[in-house]
Parts: sequence; C-alpha cells; structure tokens
Amino acid sequence: QVQLVESGGGLVQAGGSLRLSCAASGRSAFSTDSMAWYRQAPGKQRELVARFCGGGCTNYADSVKGRFTISRDNAKKMVYLQMSSLKPEDTAVYYCKYGILYWGQGTQVTVSS
Repeated sequence: QVQLVESGGGLVQAGGSLRLSCAASGRSAFSTDSMAWYRQAPGKQRELVARFCGGGCTNYADSVKGRFTISRDNAKKMVYLQMSSLKPEDTAVYYCKYGILYWGQGTQVTVSS
C-alpha cells in the first residue's frame, strides 16, 4: 500500500506561481520514477500533466511545457510540481499518482483571470 497526500493548491491570479507537493508513505520499496502529476478540470477527463520516465527523464503535457517543472526528493519520498505563468485553463484538481494503482486525494488549483 502507498498513501499519497498532496498539498500546495490554492487560488492564484493568472501569471502567478504555485508549488504543489506530494508526500508518499507506506511502502519500503519505493521509486519516485513511478510518480506523476495529473489534473482534472470540471467536465473534463483526467489528464497527465508531468511524470518521471526513468533514468532522470521527464515528460510533460504540451500545454504545460516550459511553465511547469516536476522534481523530487527521493530521501523524503516527495514529488513536487512547480507551476509558473499560470493560466485560467490550468484550473483543476491536481492529483499525485504512484504506479498504476495509487492516487492522492487531490488539491484544488484555481487561476483567476
């Protein structure tokens, strides 16, 4: 079992920044290579925002490239999502995911115009 807890969401004006955090716990054998950030806007499907893809590589959704950065602290089992130049269309609930089974409860990000 893996527990994931997101934090750092909130209300921000367009052009602003937020840093989301995801704290993982519960499994001794754990790799942040299996972690990712997703988001779900009202009325839309959940979509991948950023993920680690092994060997230090990262993938980003085209809509966030150049604005968002995923990072991690392996020792602390933490993954972060630095979001800059935020746009109203970034408004969504942001979820942390581990592997294919485990999701956090989500944190709301609202970007006002």
